[in-house]
Amino acid sequence: MYDTEIAIVGAGAAGLSLAYHLCAAPSKAPSIVLIDAPPGPLRPPERTWCFWEQLRGEFDEVTSADWSTLRLRGPDGISVTGSPAPLRYKMLRSRSFETFVHKRLEATPGVTRLAAAVHDVRDGPQGAQVRAIGSRGETLTLRARWVFDSRPLPRLPPARTTLLQHFRGWFLRLDQPAFDPGVADLMDFRTPQPRHGLSFGYVLPSSPYEALVEYTEFSASVLDDAGYDQALRTYVGDQLGLEKYEVHRIEQGVIPMTDARFPRRAGRSVFRIGTAGGATRPSTGYTFAAVQRQARAIAHAWHEGRTPHPPPAHSRRSLAMDAVLLRALDTGRVNGAGFFTGLFTNVSMERLLRFLDGATRWHEDFRIGLHTPVRPMLRTAIELPLLPRLSTARERTLPASRRQHGRQKEM
Repeated sequence: MYDTEIAIVGAGAAGLSLAYHLCAAPSKAPSIVLIDAPPGPLRPPERTWCFWEQLRGEFDEVTSADWSTLRLRGPDGISVTGSPAPLRYKMLRSRSFETFVHKRLEATPGVTRLAAAVHDVRDGPQGAQVRAIGSRGETLTLRARWVFDSRPLPRLPPARTTLLQHFRGWFLRLDQPAFDPGVADLMDFRTPQPRHGLSFGYVLPSSPYEALVEYTEFSASVLDDAGYDQALRTYVGDQLGLEKYEVHRIEQGVIPMTDARFPRRAGRSVFRIGTAGGATRPSTGYTFAAVQRQARAIAHAWHEGRTPHPPPAHSRRSLAMDAVLLRALDTGRVNGAGFFTGLFTNVSMERLLRFLDGATRWHEDFRIGLHTPVRPMLRTAIELPLLPRLSTARERTLPASRRQHGRQKEM
């Protein structure tokens, strides 16, 4: 009746992670077809995914760098430095992750990789059909009992607030040592701040001579390439004090930060995963860690013979707090740089990362909330339920973003 038990549409972080966890026990794995776009414009370029977890993790052998010390710099240049122990901040390149996952898939009977551009997924009473165009232009139809679709939604769902986290990063190479490879700068607010939202620098050193340096904004609209490059030149020169450097790679992306609701079920047999399934944390853009939680839960349900419905990636309480913060930033009631600087100054690094990952209890959340601008946040929380969810001109195609934690860059 079916060509495969499970079809996974898209081989980015979400699709690869689901295939990986389904094949944790190769002898008990389902038949899987993993469909990725053919080489060309439909396939995203190499990306960087960041996340935090305990010292030892299952992807450590392909992690390109990790940090035990994190730093935030306020607009006045004063730094807050701390250790998130027992957590570590980790960086993973998408190509390395893909190679790692493919080794497991190649060792698993019944797994097929297919290069095709999917244009339609049709749900049915006992399964679903995936229709695609193959790499040679041929029409393909695949029947599956379950389909997990990680493709970007054509438009964002209606929301009360939608901001964009947009960024451009330079991979820098120096002739002289200038970076501390033991310290990652998560947010450096010594950048010009937009009227609503915030901007910051982001520095991930992999050696004294190399680092990923990004300029990031949370705002309503993106910049052009010249705008990002000017911001990066200013930041690298004025704040990092670097005059001579080589940019040997560039990456750029946009991550939706929205209180929109992302349905995870698109039919009896069709589910959405990844950013399209609500895995991105609205207040930070991190996705990778949530993708892992979601993929493990799906695989566990399938192996137990239950409907493999993706669970919520974030708790209702976390999403409610994020909705308040996004609205407060969008209205300008809260100064973004001051908000995050205050949190990092007054909350331990380990507790703050657990909070950002939705792993704190309600009483911890309450105490953390006392270190935020209480009156503007309360005003926003009161008005939020009265606001309609609207489809606006700011709706955009969901991007293939980097920070899946990755602030995709993941949480």
